[in-house]
Amino acid sequence: MRSLPPAILSVLCASVLLVGCGTGGESGDEGAWKDAGAAASQSEGTSASPSPTQPVDLVGGGRTLFPDRRFVALYGHPGTPGLGALGEQGPQESVTRVKELAKSYEPYSEEKVVPAFEIIATTASSEPGPDGNYSTESTLEQLKPYVEAAEKNDVYVVLDLQPGQADFLTQAKQYEELLKHPNVGLALDPEWRLAPGQLPLQQIGSVDAAEINKTTEWLAALTRDSQLPQKTLLLHQFSMAMIQNREAINTEHPELGFVLHADGHGTPDLKTGTWNRLQEGLPKGIRMAWKNFYDEDTPMYTPQQTFGITPKPWFVSYQ
Repeated sequence: MRSLPPAILSVLCASVLLVGCGTGGESGDEGAWKDAGAAASQSEGTSASPSPTQPVDLVGGGRTLFPDRRFVALYGHPGTPGLGALGEQGPQESVTRVKELAKSYEPYSEEKVVPAFEIIATTASSEPGPDGNYSTESTLEQLKPYVEAAEKNDVYVVLDLQPGQADFLTQAKQYEELLKHPNVGLALDPEWRLAPGQLPLQQIGSVDAAEINKTTEWLAALTRDSQLPQKTLLLHQFSMAMIQNREAINTEHPELGFVLHADGHGTPDLKTGTWNRLQEGLPKGIRMAWKNFYDEDTPMYTPQQTFGITPKPWFVSYQ
C-alpha cells in the first residue's frame, strides 16, 4: 500500500460507521469520589489561600464530571487542519471557537455545557518512525500551548492516543506531566492500536479489555495520588470488533468518568443505527459520546438534533 502522511490517516479514520454507547449513570463509586473530595476540601481548605496540596475543582466546579455537566469539544491535532477542527487555528482562536460552539448547546441542556479540546497527542503514521511503532508522538512542548490556553479560559482537555504498534499504557505515561493537570483527561482510540505486522489503513485495529484495564488502573492511581478531581476516560469505537472482551472493562474506578465515544461519519440513519448497536452489552457506568463531522456527515446534526439523540450524549466532539 502506498505510504500516506499522518494527516491523511486520521481523515480517513472511519470508513466503517458504528456509533454508540451505553446510558450509564452516576454510580455509587462516583458519589464516593465526590464525597471524598468534598471532605478533603473542607479539611484542607481552611486557609485564605490554596496550599499546593489543596484539592482543585473541575471546570464548572465540583470534583466529579457527571451528572452535573456535558462537554462540547473541538477535535484535532495542533497545526494540522486535515486532522480536525482543532488544528484549523491557534490555541486562543480555538478557545474562542469552542466557547461559541458550547454556547450553542446551552438552550438544550439542563446541565452546564463545558467547552473542551480533544487533542490528538499521538498520531498513527504510515511510516514506522525512529521507534518503529507507526505512531508519531507529539512533544510536551507542542501540546502545552493548547493545554495552557484551555486552563486560562475554563476549557477542559482530553489527550487522544493513536498508538500504532505501541500500547496505550506506554504512550499514556509519556504525558504524565500533562495528565497531572486537574482538567486534563485521556482518550484511547483502538482503531489505531495495531498488532505486530499490521499497518495503518490496511485493517481496523483493536484492543483487548485487559490493556484498557491496565491503562485505567494507572490513570486512576495517578489521579488519586495527586489528589486530582475525577478524570475523563474516553474510549473511541465504531465497530464492535475494535474492543475485544468489552464486557470485561473494569469501570470500578471512582477516580475516572468512563465515556464511549461513538466515532463514525455518514448519514443520520447510519449513525443512529450504529449508536444503537454499540449500546448493546455496554458495561455499567460507561456514558455515551457523539461525534459530528463538518465535511463527512450528510448532513451534520445541529446542536438541537445532537442533544435530541436518545440517550442525550454527555460528550460531543467536532472533527
